[in-house]
Amino acid sequence: MHLTSARFATLLAFARRGLIAAWKPVLFAALLWMATAAGAVPIPGTPVPITLQTFVVMLAGLMLPWRQAGAAVATYLAAGALGLPVFAGGASTMALVGPSAGFLIGFLPGVILTALLRGQARTDSPISAALTAGRYLLAAVIGCVVVVYVFGIGAQSLLTGVDPLAVALASTGFIAGDAVKACVAAAFAAGLMRR
Repeated sequence: MHLTSARFATLLAFARRGLIAAWKPVLFAALLWMATAAGAVPIPGTPVPITLQTFVVMLAGLMLPWRQAGAAVATYLAAGALGLPVFAGGASTMALVGPSAGFLIGFLPGVILTALLRGQARTDSPISAALTAGRYLLAAVIGCVVVVYVFGIGAQSLLTGVDPLAVALASTGFIAGDAVKACVAAAFAAGLMRR
């Protein structure tokens, strides 16, 4: 098959669009790994440590289209499933069947829901910017806190045999930190969207 200059230009444009679309998910997947590599803070009573992962997932959901946000988290989870030490404490595959599995897996529907709920950024006036930040905050809380906790608490309860209410109570140590992360992520993402 002969490659004409028009076909070559089309192929080149297609490859360029693919690279442009792929770099952001890869960047956020790397940021997720760096958020765990930076360290984890253990919480007494729960095997799941505090990391900055949730913050990065929130940023991905607030700054990327839902497909790219989902691709970033899927890439991160796939790297861990393939054995790369990308999860908290340098864990990999076994973290996806351990006590934090539900939280990790919950990142995927959480980030997609956050991206779908956030709506369009409007920063043409201070009131519009404040409303955008508020909408972003609500999207981050629903997607990256509520959804992730539902998956995390449910899976941890199933895997450990501990009552879901007891797991939920043990997980309350994360709520204040996640609320702060959601506020910072919403303000940061809304600020970046300003023209």
